Amino acid sequence: MGISTNVSATVGMVCEAFLYGVYCMLFIISVVIFIKRYRVSNRVIWVANCLLFTTSTAHFALVFNNFYIALEHAPFSELANETPKLMGANLLSSVADFIGDTLLLYRCWLVWGKRFYVIVLPLLTALGGFGCILPIPSLVLSINPTSPVPPTEIVPLTVAGYVLPLCTNVLVTGLIAGRIWYISRSVTIDEHGKPVISKIAAGGRPMMLIIESGALYLVTQLIFVVLVAIQNNAESVLSLAGTQIYGIASTLIVIQVWLGISSEQTMPVMTTHIEFWSQSQGTTGVRSVGTLNP
Repeated sequence: MGISTNVSATVGMVCEAFLYGVYCMLFIISVVIFIKRYRVSNRVIWVANCLLFTTSTAHFALVFNNFYIALEHAPFSELANETPKLMGANLLSSVADFIGDTLLLYRCWLVWGKRFYVIVLPLLTALGGFGCILPIPSLVLSINPTSPVPPTEIVPLTVAGYVLPLCTNVLVTGLIAGRIWYISRSVTIDEHGKPVISKIAAGGRPMMLIIESGALYLVTQLIFVVLVAIQNNAESVLSLAGTQIYGIASTLIVIQVWLGISSEQTMPVMTTHIEFWSQSQGTTGVRSVGTLNP
């Protein structure tokens, strides 16, 4: 027996509430770090970070309001039925997805030395996916206004609206992870003219790749696209919780950048570098070579 839409919506609501709490803490941490390490070059990331948090907060507020109304003023069996507020929440989820994609694209652009041609294709797929999502609310209203899942007639358009951003994430994740791997193995010259190998602790390299490349973001989208394609009611869980995961993944990247432990600190084009290594006792140390100028 498959999971019902109401159970799926309830589980999704609980998961989103928990993840929103986690997201709030991470956002506060990012604000504190930004204030202490303010740089003009961080403005773009700061604006995107604030927009993403605002969008995710509005999404949670609409979903919570719908949950409250379903409990107080309507039969609980109608919880998953589509309403104008839920349509707005779904649209905000896509907006959060697009902002997260934009932040990843900006990150990729920086990691690749501000080469615009590298991000042209993933940028087009991101715009295409967002364009497919925009007409869906009006189509749902005209076909079946209370349908808890996308009507069969618009499933292909819905899938396309999520597959294209998934393609964006696959491309950007691969580009960022590949670039970080290359940078972490490169030999650079310090301010004294000596070669320095940019090494990362054995446990740090996989974690840096996962966080900076947005792999968490990618896995979430992949599972969600599969559930939408097979029209499984469990897609409601990721539809709700996924919005907060987008924010969490993006904020982890922001925090890592502002703490100065991102891949830019090991890029050969920088005038100074940081080297990470494992000590004999198994702990991880950090040695600065010169002054950090991101």
